[in-house]
Amino acid sequence: MILIRNASIVNEGTINVGDVLIVEGRIEKIEAHITLPSAASVKEIDATGLHLFPGCIDDQVHFREPGLTHKGDLFTESRAAVAGGITSFMEMPNTIPSALTQELLEDKYVIASKKSIANYSFFMGASNDNISEVLKTNPKEICGVKIFMGSSTGSMLVDNEKTLETIFSSSPALIATHCEDEATIHANLEFYKKEFGESIPIKFHPLIRSDEGCYKSSHFAVALAKKYNTRLHILHISTALETELFRNDIPLEQKLITSEACIHHLWFTDADYERLGNLIKWNPAIKTATDRDAIWKALLDNRIDVIATDHAPHTLAEKSQSYLQAPSGGPLVQHSLVAMLEFYHKQKISLERIAQKMAHSVARCFRIIDRGFIREGYFADLVLVDLNKSQMVIKEDLLYKCGWSPFEGVTFHSTITHTFVNGELVYHDGKIIDNSFGMRMKFNSMN
Repeated sequence: MILIRNASIVNEGTINVGDVLIVEGRIEKIEAHITLPSAASVKEIDATGLHLFPGCIDDQVHFREPGLTHKGDLFTESRAAVAGGITSFMEMPNTIPSALTQELLEDKYVIASKKSIANYSFFMGASNDNISEVLKTNPKEICGVKIFMGSSTGSMLVDNEKTLETIFSSSPALIATHCEDEATIHANLEFYKKEFGESIPIKFHPLIRSDEGCYKSSHFAVALAKKYNTRLHILHISTALETELFRNDIPLEQKLITSEACIHHLWFTDADYERLGNLIKWNPAIKTATDRDAIWKALLDNRIDVIATDHAPHTLAEKSQSYLQAPSGGPLVQHSLVAMLEFYHKQKISLERIAQKMAHSVARCFRIIDRGFIREGYFADLVLVDLNKSQMVIKEDLLYKCGWSPFEGVTFHSTITHTFVNGELVYHDGKIIDNSFGMRMKFNSMN
């Protein structure tokens, strides 16, 4: 048993000081003061002055295993995740080989069971020619089906309209989409190649992967979802235009179409390309301050439902190549929660809303069983945070295999002190505790 005492519990729209008792991996009791028999064997943690959050659930990461493990793997990146307060993650299918069959998908679960310190689920990948495999997806065992409606890293672009119609009309599981229109991107790229040849400056990345390209693809996905009554989740919204596609007039549980904002689109703007270059090259691109402000507005008025990272590590050598050669993506999981808490310190978002967007709403959106809330009977996925302990991001403290972060040199004004996964303390005061593995997440059926 573990007894967390005197924590400021951030949960379901309130903050209350109290105790939380953990027994056999689950939350046994939540009370203002818990009294136990004197003979009880319990480890007590005094959380006076600390805030207790439900563990963050990141619905979009690329942990690179199998096949791309020189960039990251389930061992290294899950440890970085729990150090960042992420207790559960959903990983994307564009590995090598890509998770395009049920057998290849299950192989990833086997690897995770032996390597991941955090809880996990994996998206089934869709391509132009694996419909039969997609339709076998069990929505109680797998977080969803991922469709790249614009190519990014890998070769999983689904651009056949008949295939898209079939998936949207028949998928048994939630569909998550990367939305960028390939024809628009190609035309923009050719325009800049004519002007700059192979030496296109990074600052043109958001004009190549443009607002129009994102909106055209997202609009098409929304239209398909409305046509077929599909459960659709659009990932990494990056433009002001796209925010108008979503509603906030009904509860999240009633929405069939939901969306996600990522840390980098909430933090950076196109002005940062001059300083950080390819280190902040993501797809979809980081765009203007106007776009960032619109994403924030949609996040806070509940048109955008969840916050994620799109953690996608590459080596510094890969990122140091020219714009056209450098891959898109970067590492973020180790600092996602403290980055959002920085916005709390700036009075841009409340602690309660951070818990909602990084835990509660993800659990609701994906119908995750017994996670995402601090509730009696739920798994004890918990994070303790000191809101008054500053930390500077330095290379020596990074747990990513790639060994770098776009946040290097940034001072955050909050620090994660403890992370619990299924009731096990896996991170404490800057150190990983390797005494357990995470669990496969389970889901209520979308039907």
